[in-house]
Amino acid sequence: MNRKPELSFWQIWNMCFGFLGIQFGFALQNANVSRIFQTLGANLADIAILWVAAPLTGLIVQPIIGYASDRTWTRLGRRRPYFLAGALLTTLALLLMPNAPALWVAAVTLWIMDASINVSMEPFRAFVGDQLPNAQRPLGFALQSFFIGVGAVVASILPWLLARFGVSNVAPAGQVPATVHYAFYAGGAVLFGAVLWTVLRSREYPPGQLQAFAGSVPTPVPVNASRAWRLGLALLVTGALGLVAIARHGLEKELYLLAGGLIVFGALFVWLSLTGSRGMLRQVMGDLYGMPAPMRHLAWVQFFSWFALFAMWIYTTPAVTAVQFGSSDPQSAAYNTGANWVGVLFGAYNGYAALAAIVIPLLVRTFGLRWSHLLNLSMGGIGLISFVAIRDPHWLLLSMAGVGFAWASILSLPYALLSDNLPAEKMGIYMGIFNFFIVIPQLLAASVLGLLLRTFFRGQPVYALVLGGASLIVAGLCTLRLTEPAAEPAVNPSPPMAQSL
Repeated sequence: MNRKPELSFWQIWNMCFGFLGIQFGFALQNANVSRIFQTLGANLADIAILWVAAPLTGLIVQPIIGYASDRTWTRLGRRRPYFLAGALLTTLALLLMPNAPALWVAAVTLWIMDASINVSMEPFRAFVGDQLPNAQRPLGFALQSFFIGVGAVVASILPWLLARFGVSNVAPAGQVPATVHYAFYAGGAVLFGAVLWTVLRSREYPPGQLQAFAGSVPTPVPVNASRAWRLGLALLVTGALGLVAIARHGLEKELYLLAGGLIVFGALFVWLSLTGSRGMLRQVMGDLYGMPAPMRHLAWVQFFSWFALFAMWIYTTPAVTAVQFGSSDPQSAAYNTGANWVGVLFGAYNGYAALAAIVIPLLVRTFGLRWSHLLNLSMGGIGLISFVAIRDPHWLLLSMAGVGFAWASILSLPYALLSDNLPAEKMGIYMGIFNFFIVIPQLLAASVLGLLLRTFFRGQPVYALVLGGASLIVAGLCTLRLTEPAAEPAVNPSPPMAQSL
């Protein structure tokens, strides 16, 4: 058997370039959707539940796409058909979002947009694992982080830039400003163009060739799921008790989502222990129940990391407009100026992430994957916590430096740690299952953050960022439970991989 050959820098560049476009669309969504919801009449207390479409869609879509792409081979290859289909659908959603005539239309459009982004994003993660040997995977995921940073910088500050060039940044009640309209139109063009570049300029190994490489992780023995009913029963009981408590004490409606999720997963684990099916759902639930030990440890790292990120994405706009700009009225000039500044801040942390993507491989060589991730997440946690103490909005740019390093690290190092422990023929489905531990904390954040703010912090959104900062630091500490991967011997580059076109 042969070792998987190393690719040239420009081959890796081309295969990661599509992430520039994906993140362009994702950053426009993160920086502007809360603003669009509030403009269309959403109350601050309802924004978190409206945002739940994004993680819930990822929970459903990514394992399905991972499972399907593991079993796909076409003239466009294994993963690239999904890149292209997702990019086309996301582009259409970007064009529709700023033109949504009502709040429910915007919420449905967010659902469609996030589903489409997930169709492209999940195979991109597996793509790096497929094409690169272990030694080059940190570079591959770091390059993805670089393109994510560059794309998000431009996308996040685009409404602010357009306003500086004279495009109207205010609109009548219930209408989205022109700056947001034009930013979303540009985002559609950039997203589709960047993904198309990767589709046309990259190639993939056929499944047989991929499986033949030496050093591949062997396919795990199918897990014995006969005892999965125990976990399922525990989840069912917890969810049912949660429903009773929510109804009896009149708790927030968002908590029904959390209790319902526990019941659904509990029922699925009970079904797993009883079924004789060999279909997709059985495969996904079986792999979830029997996932590799390193993946289990990484799940906690991801859980606390993405709880923090979702808190930031939901609450930075209301926090900054209220604390640093002194307004909570979406129709006021101060609010819209502050909302545009949030776009600048989001652009800043993505810009820092692009720089961090260059630094992170050097950190990994010096400190290893685990300690590098701990350092980066701790910097991000301190950055988010500092929002509560800063009053001059310009100083928030410094806070975002730490957030940028954490973001770049979250997008690269966990995947480098994970992909070294996954079999090639299950790379897609395991990457999709790994997304559960991105989605579940986001659903938790959507369910409980509003309640926590109203109960303990008098409804002040800036404290959601403080909670997020603390969560990032906990995630960093959880990284120390992992084992540092063994170094892989260097391999000389081989001739180009088999063409798929």
